[in-house]
Amino acid sequence: MKDAIIRRFDRPDETRSFEKGRFDLVKIGDLAVGRASYEPGWKWSTHVGPIAGTKSCQVEHVGLVVSGRCRVVMDDGKAFSLGPGDLFHIAPGHDSWVEGTEPYVSLHFLGADRYAR
Repeated sequence: MKDAIIRRFDRPDETRSFEKGRFDLVKIGDLAVGRASYEPGWKWSTHVGPIAGTKSCQVEHVGLVVSGRCRVVMDDGKAFSLGPGDLFHIAPGHDSWVEGTEPYVSLHFLGADRYAR
C-alpha cells in the first residue's frame, strides 16, 4: 500500500481537446479529476455539444472555479455566473460559456470521466 499519491495536471492521463478549450483528466486512486481550460469565446453548445451529441450538457458537475468567469444557463432558463473561488454543483441539462476576455479554468471532482466524450 502506498502512503501517498501525488499527481499533476501537467502530466494528465488524458487530454480532451476541442476548439477554444481542453479538458485534462488525472486519475488519482478511484477518483477522476478534471481541469477545464477555456478561451474567451468558448461555448459548450458550440465547441463540446457536437462531441457529446446532445443539445445541452448532460453531465452532473461538482467543481471549483480557479480563474475567469463562466455563465451557465439551465434547460429551464435559470441562469447564473461563476467566478474565482466559487464551488459549484450543476445538474445535467445546461449550456455554459466564458464571460469576458479572461480565460476560464475550473477543477471538476464529479463528472470529469464523462465530460467531452
